[in-house]
Amino acid sequence: MANGDDDPRVYQALALPNEALEKGGLEILRIGLIEDELYISARPVLKNASQWGEVLAEAARRLAAIYAAQTPGLTNKDMTVTIAEAFAAEMGAKPVPAPGKKPAKKSAKKPARKKR
Repeated sequence: MANGDDDPRVYQALALPNEALEKGGLEILRIGLIEDELYISARPVLKNASQWGEVLAEAARRLAAIYAAQTPGLTNKDMTVTIAEAFAAEMGAKPVPAPGKKPAKKSAKKPARKKR
């Protein structure tokens, strides 16, 4: 337990990328899990909040590549789609039918008429 890996009171931060150590830089987003709750710190340095969409898209692509490299038989595209679909669902988007498939029709049942 010299490095604290087994001690839940020790926050296990990621190592800085070598490029940051060599060139410097600016951390703009940090996400952590503490007792299964998500915690986020952000530096609002982007000129327009919509630019976060670009940052999140690039993060999703890079995460997809990490997962694809660890999962035999899955490609970066497979994992990117998986992440994007989960993101869209979490944001409240309605599912989009796969190309070539028609959306399922809802059967509209009319209420039964009361006999008089």
